[in-house]
Amino acid sequence: MTCEFCGAQTEKKKVKRQHWLQGKLYIVENVEAEVCPECGERYFHAKILDEIDRLLEKEHVVKERIDVEVVSL
Repeated sequence: MTCEFCGAQTEKKKVKRQHWLQGKLYIVENVEAEVCPECGERYFHAKILDEIDRLLEKEHVVKERIDVEVVSL
């Protein structure tokens, strides 16, 4: 597909995605995305995002927990 920001051709890659669901933040690894090699913009197909929601809504394996700081400017 063509990047809507810079016009370059995107490439399929597996990436980490920060995903919010029901007020909780998750980091999901190995998510298929179209990634622009020029500007780094990432595109996720709706079916992939729905699949992430389904995974997180049921019992799932937690690989790791991390501490995240929230700050304000």
